[in-house]
Amino acid sequence: MKSEEIRMSNGRKMNEEMRVKREKKNFLKEKSFLFSIEMVSLYKKLILNKEWVISKQLLRSGTAVGALIREAEFAQSTADFISKLSIALKEANEAQYWLELLNRTQYLDERIFHQYHQQNDELISMLVASIKTSKQKLNR
Repeated sequence: MKSEEIRMSNGRKMNEEMRVKREKKNFLKEKSFLFSIEMVSLYKKLILNKEWVISKQLLRSGTAVGALIREAEFAQSTADFISKLSIALKEANEAQYWLELLNRTQYLDERIFHQYHQQNDELISMLVASIKTSKQKLNR
């Protein structure tokens, strides 16, 4: 059975499987960008409360996730792609640590903490799945 094909703007054909993969990558890219925006907004609020050190760590790690995912788009190989996503995963895990620390030290209330924690958990799950899929592709 032949896959249904879609013609892209550059004239190339893309089958349904390729289209779904592209949409998933775009979803991860968009979700990580929105998380970065949330981290910038949170940083602005935290510095008003004179919380500079941890807020800068969170800003750095929270925005690095999206930057690394964006960078992975132009990876030179599958191994390079996996490497960039793996670093993004480490940064997301670090951001989770800073969120938990801010919550436990009463700089974040429970509602806000759970909102950001859940968003970051979703990014972590998506990164783990993308890395796993890419490793399987690499080992074929």
